[in-house]
Amino acid sequence: MKKKAYRNTPAFAFLAWGSFAFFVMLMLIGLYTLKEPLMVKGYYLMGSVGLISSAFTLSKVIRDNQEDEERYNQMFRALPEKERG
Repeated sequence: MKKKAYRNTPAFAFLAWGSFAFFVMLMLIGLYTLKEPLMVKGYYLMGSVGLISSAFTLSKVIRDNQEDEERYNQMFRALPEKERG
């Protein structure tokens, strides 16, 4: 049976999630201590949440496109020379 191989070490994954949580916490502390009305704080919070979620989505799309390109290239190399065009 083949052992599952991960691309990143557990330490790197911990660093990535830890830094993400740390900076989200800093952003929330900054919003909480901001001397502006609640409406302005809400605007900044919505913008920040939108930016974070779109960054996750963008990174997933880029990764998926790269994996699809690699899979296509593997399939293309496996075809006989006549079928490649």
